[in-house]
Amino acid sequence: MGKTHERIDGRLRTFIEEQPMFFTATAPLAGDGTINLSPKGLRGSWAVLDERTVAYLDFAGSNAETIAHLRENGRITLMWCAFQGPPNIVRVHGRGEPVFRNDPRWPELIGHFPDIDTSQHGLRAIIMVRAELIRDTCGYAVPFMSYDADRDLHGKRFAREDDESLSAYFTKKDHVATSIDGLPGLPLPLPPTPAPAP
Repeated sequence: MGKTHERIDGRLRTFIEEQPMFFTATAPLAGDGTINLSPKGLRGSWAVLDERTVAYLDFAGSNAETIAHLRENGRITLMWCAFQGPPNIVRVHGRGEPVFRNDPRWPELIGHFPDIDTSQHGLRAIIMVRAELIRDTCGYAVPFMSYDADRDLHGKRFAREDDESLSAYFTKKDHVATSIDGLPGLPLPLPPTPAPAP
């Protein structure tokens, strides 16, 4: 039923790139810590960088649990599942890290996301994940559901923010600079948005 893959290529890569959403799961090291599971949408906001590395854009929100967990221990699982077409589930278990705006890798990494207007969504970080285990399974119990379109609400909400107002918004939130369990989350104030590469 399940199969382990050495790399993300061919049909596996195509499957990941064609899905309209995926899920992320992280947890702190503490045995009583809060496990986080998040849906990620907005087409064009994730990319396969090479055969063992994927990345996605981390946009504005009311929490920063994934960032906090990655800063503490790096463990993450990404999951894509087929809601249309042949049944399939792909999981990438690996080590992740948040790349912030002032990281020298930012200009190169942001170039992997040409199909999304990042200025509309309060881009906070780029999450890079290096795969340690790549598996696909049947997905026979995943229901058929149709994809109609991405919601435009996130873009409408955050397109009006600049770096200063976005930092102020995050500062007012209980679990952006610090996670639910008290771990360091998003560093504030945000570094300025880098100018686009010429």
